[in-house]
Amino acid sequence: TFRGHIPAVSEEEHASHRSRTTLPRTMSPGMQMWDSRYGEDGWAYGTAPNGFLKERVDALCEQWGGAAGKKVLCLAEGEGRNAFYLAEKGFAVTAVDFSEIGIAKLKKEADSRKLVISAQVADLTDYDMTTPGGYDLIVSIFAHMPSDTRKGAHARVAAALAPGGRMILEAYTPANIGRNTGGPQDAPMCMTLEGLRVELAGLEEEHGAETERAVVEGKYHMDGGAGSAVVQFVACNK
Repeated sequence: TFRGHIPAVSEEEHASHRSRTTLPRTMSPGMQMWDSRYGEDGWAYGTAPNGFLKERVDALCEQWGGAAGKKVLCLAEGEGRNAFYLAEKGFAVTAVDFSEIGIAKLKKEADSRKLVISAQVADLTDYDMTTPGGYDLIVSIFAHMPSDTRKGAHARVAAALAPGGRMILEAYTPANIGRNTGGPQDAPMCMTLEGLRVELAGLEEEHGAETERAVVEGKYHMDGGAGSAVVQFVACNK
């Protein structure tokens, strides 16, 4: 869930919810924000897949000879735009998100498209990513979350990937703060290439870059030509 413009909910507020998991969902400002956003008419981030993800997955499918038999896990998948694309490519898709409303919306759209997606409401603080045989691909697209949660989740990625499996990630960097293009306005919730190299040290980096590009996705990723500061990372479980 943790993606998009986050003007009012800081890392500390997200973390406070996670330390009070027995309280009602309405007690969490982060949960309220995401459920409200995904409850709006239309699609917060559109229905088309993220451009960087599509480019990388299309190349992998050429290398693999297609997606048949390949398993993918989508972290913080929200309303499902990337999961839909991956399922249409032929992957066996598992998608998880913090928001019940986001996951309900994903399931409804998947049913309308006749796509089979295992969609689960999950907190990445303690979500068990493992699956028999491991995932061939783990996807993290603008999956912004408190830094402790992110570091813990990233530490579990290598064990969740099959041998030769990849992680594909794109996120906003702290340089994007104040541009009004989307993404968190709290630096610890952003990501950097240096930080990702530490957090995902168990994987072999295949591509890593901090760059600027136009990110235009739905209502909440709209850079208006100003350019968004992002980090892109692809790594393999050798």
